[in-house]
Amino acid sequence: MNDSAGIAASNSRATRFRAIFGGSVGNLIEWYDWYTYAAFAIYFAPSFFPKSNDTVQLLNTAAIFAVGFLMRPIGGWVLGRYADRRGRKAALTLSVTLMCLGSLIIAVTPTYQTIGVAAPILLLIARLLQGFSVGGEYGTSATYMSEIATRGSRGFYSGILYVTLIMGQLLALGVLMVLQFFVLDAQQLEQWGWRIPFVIGAIAALAALYLRRNLVETDAFKNKSQAARAGELTLLLRHPREVLIVIGLTMGGTLFFYTFTTYIQKFLVNTVGLTKGESTLVATANLFIFMLIQPLVGAISDRVGRRPMLILFGVLALFGTVPLLSALSQAQDAWTAFLLILIALSISSLYSSISAVVKAELFPVEIRALGVGLPYAIAVSLFGGTAEMIALAFKNAGHEELFYWYVTGCVFCSLLVYIFMREPQRESRI
Repeated sequence: MNDSAGIAASNSRATRFRAIFGGSVGNLIEWYDWYTYAAFAIYFAPSFFPKSNDTVQLLNTAAIFAVGFLMRPIGGWVLGRYADRRGRKAALTLSVTLMCLGSLIIAVTPTYQTIGVAAPILLLIARLLQGFSVGGEYGTSATYMSEIATRGSRGFYSGILYVTLIMGQLLALGVLMVLQFFVLDAQQLEQWGWRIPFVIGAIAALAALYLRRNLVETDAFKNKSQAARAGELTLLLRHPREVLIVIGLTMGGTLFFYTFTTYIQKFLVNTVGLTKGESTLVATANLFIFMLIQPLVGAISDRVGRRPMLILFGVLALFGTVPLLSALSQAQDAWTAFLLILIALSISSLYSSISAVVKAELFPVEIRALGVGLPYAIAVSLFGGTAEMIALAFKNAGHEELFYWYVTGCVFCSLLVYIFMREPQRESRI
């Protein structure tokens, strides 16, 4: 009897590991494709827009980056409903297929000089596809990982989920570094080399598609009642408090995160005065360390709770954003910039490592993927996706420091949510 129980437990662990691996690798590829746009924007901007000053070109690419985020609520809604109705596996498979298509379109689109205004239009269409895909990806993958994990390790696996998110961004920067320093010169990168990472992303997405087609469905979804499989909007409207909590807790966390990850590379070039190569090295080194600490911080939340971690993030980010960005703008070298960004990302990890599981713990199984995905996508679109555009607009207007206070204000709003919300781990609905 004991031997049978041991074998069953071993099989359960093996199944869980395969599920987490398959889900994580697919998530990694999705986020690689998503972040490749941000990583290579400084090189492909001249290919899609008329010649003008560098900040205006970056502002145009940032605007399309932001528009891609506006598709994320639609993706969160459509794919979230699909995941709650047809299963987590089916939604994850569809999501990575759409991401593959978006990357392929960017890779083969001719330049503005060749086809005129059709070039930025095709870029916009591709980014809309990617935004739709990643909008459904987060809610479904957060739900899948939370339901697969055991009760006492959900914070740890939430950190693992963010590892794959950051690793996707890190791989995008890694490809950029290899091309910058070992393969192509700056002129070749600007002319045609920027297409290479999008081709890589499209091919890798096909591999992720294979892995996701072989995922196991979660027991939580398989065991839910048939009666709960209809009326997702009605079910979601029964949880207005949870929806508002997801939007509120995401608001400051995502803006702070995107400020010190995706926008920071352009900030280092445009404001600090580092070279493109130096800015890539600084951003990559910081993201690597940031990635490594996610599971550790997530595991700590399994012991002390989610709410104390979120409150600590809110307090540190509230009082640290303006001093950190102000000091960074005056940095004299890459090492100083590296240390300042490392401090900021360490603060961010208190939010990022547990954000997925906190949201998943708020909703019942029949509405979980939609409940996580839609309000999260709305908040990320409004605050994370517009971070670069707002920052560059302030800079172009000659008031860059106002962006620092904008981030601080959003963090303050999220801190209020952290303070007044109940402990999600104690009242988890998973």
